[in-house]
Amino acid sequence: MSDTTTAAGTIEHLDPHTLIIEDNVRPSAPITPAFVQSIKENGVLTPVLAHRTDGGQVTVRAGQRRVFAAREAGLATIPVYLVEADEVAAERIVQQIVENDQREAVSDGDRAAAFQQLAFEGLSVTAIARRTGTKQKEVRTALAVVENKAAASAIQEHPLTLDQAAVLIEFDGDDELRADLIQVATTDPAQFAHAAQRARDDKARAKTKTDAVADLAGRGYLILASDPGYYDTEYTRISELLTADDQRVTVEQIENQEGRAAFVRVYADGDANISYFLHDAKAAGFHSYGGTQSTSGPMTDDEKAERRILIANNKAWASAETVRREWLTNLLSRKTLPKDVAVVIAKGLTIHRQAVSTAAREGNELAHQLLGLEPSGYFENDRLAALVERTPAKAQHVTLAVVLGACESVTSKQTWRHPSSTDADYFTQLASWGYSLSDVEQIVTAHTAAEAEPDAAQVSGRPGEGD
Repeated sequence: MSDTTTAAGTIEHLDPHTLIIEDNVRPSAPITPAFVQSIKENGVLTPVLAHRTDGGQVTVRAGQRRVFAAREAGLATIPVYLVEADEVAAERIVQQIVENDQREAVSDGDRAAAFQQLAFEGLSVTAIARRTGTKQKEVRTALAVVENKAAASAIQEHPLTLDQAAVLIEFDGDDELRADLIQVATTDPAQFAHAAQRARDDKARAKTKTDAVADLAGRGYLILASDPGYYDTEYTRISELLTADDQRVTVEQIENQEGRAAFVRVYADGDANISYFLHDAKAAGFHSYGGTQSTSGPMTDDEKAERRILIANNKAWASAETVRREWLTNLLSRKTLPKDVAVVIAKGLTIHRQAVSTAAREGNELAHQLLGLEPSGYFENDRLAALVERTPAKAQHVTLAVVLGACESVTSKQTWRHPSSTDADYFTQLASWGYSLSDVEQIVTAHTAAEAEPDAAQVSGRPGEGD
């Protein structure tokens, strides 16, 4: 034991197991593995505050988390700042509140900046992670954030997490979109993953459209800003044209025609959909076939608004599906499943029996994917069974994956348009487990069983309109 005397008290290095913890203003003192690892690597840097009783025992007034972590880390001694005992409860509480307030948690922005300084000092990602009790993935994310000007500025100016700030890096150059994501992160963080995925999908669709437009323009097509529609008289859709010998006109046949044009759209599936037109079909030697030209006229404003909602929700559904299945994958990777998992499996085999039966017949492809397995080939042994045989403790995980994969397999963009009672039951269950439903998914849970359509519609492969 070594002593250091100050004007107000004495600093002694004492065995943390000999210290008595005084009543604290904090109802509990949670310690994390990362905190314990940090204490193990670096020791207790800030002395705990304590006093010695008449009987010689040292009682800790402030710093109980450091004491507990030091015990768990196996430290032989920690620094203890000993002051004269004051048994006045009010004074004790004031000291603890001040001590806790002054030890405000480091923000993710400050932590990222600190990691950057450690990297400048020559520490590797592995060394930084070990010394600070942080996962290497988190250190790499932090360093990526501070190396990006926009992300580094955002995490300092707004209460963002490292993961949220890292997402902003994906959208360099789009200040408006980054501002929208920051708004979601700071006002409705539960929806951030959905907003980010919609932004990724919109970006991918925009690139697909740009590439398609560039290709068509390079081939001499006029790119139309909007779909002329079947009622248009200036351009004729080639699907409405016949050749002189009454054969359907193909894209190859207009490739060198004057007045060729195209309109490009990208729907929720992410593929480019191209409509081809001719300005003067008669001059090209083509004619329209009778009885197919639409006479209904252009869409009304209400129809256009309904169409816009349909397209927006279909795109939102596709993005939400990506987020939802990533969340399910993480759920199934946990060592401990939710407490009610047995009930959910039982419901899956009863309420969702049609979906489970269909999925099982087709090889449970989604169940494999959710567990990180390649789907079994038709003539191969089932990899789910092999996983159970290899790791019996994973049996419940596999069974849950079978149910969840089955429920997922019967969802589509038609689900938000025609939700059934089984759809509502499934999404309500996910929400109860902590999954944040996107706006379009909340349409499904808003329908009660009485309002929903018959369950059979969910499994029958309902034909639906396109996007």
